[in-house]
Amino acid sequence: MVATARELRYRQSGHAVDGSLARDLDWAVRERELRHAGEAPRYQEREQVRQQPKVHAAHKVLVRERQQVSLFSLLGFAAVAGLAVLVLMSYIQLTALSADTVALKKQLSALETEHATLTAQYEQMFDLTTVREAAEAAGMTKPSTSQICYLDMGGGDTAVVYRQEEPSVLSSVLTSLNHGVYAVVEYFK
Repeated sequence: MVATARELRYRQSGHAVDGSLARDLDWAVRERELRHAGEAPRYQEREQVRQQPKVHAAHKVLVRERQQVSLFSLLGFAAVAGLAVLVLMSYIQLTALSADTVALKKQLSALETEHATLTAQYEQMFDLTTVREAAEAAGMTKPSTSQICYLDMGGGDTAVVYRQEEPSVLSSVLTSLNHGVYAVVEYFK
């Protein structure tokens, strides 16, 4: 009973739905056809429109004025281009340095291997048993007591000190100027 009352209310207010709730896109075309049903076609109006001479008006072409390029924009583009070139150059330098680093690391590992082998050979050379065997193989022997000589310097140690002449004022000024110029040149090298 409730459902029938609701249906009556919707039908009376004009909001009743029969079927789908989808939008009907062709309702305007149908409404126009229903309004003009039974009328004569309007060919006469179309023929009048066709008989009127067509006048083509020459359209005036609007030309935009030539704009000046700003000096600041040119400088800005030049600065951006210069910075882009500098960035590319720095990447090139970075790549070259990376390649040099890899080559130096390979060289370092080869030198470390060579260092280890040379250290082992050095320790083997200065092993006393090896040195004694090599000396005996070459025909060397320890010196006897008749071959040992001693020097005796009983006079004592002496030293002679000579006095230097004191330089003149002019020579000391020239010497200090010479040292000052030399220090400045060394600083900027």
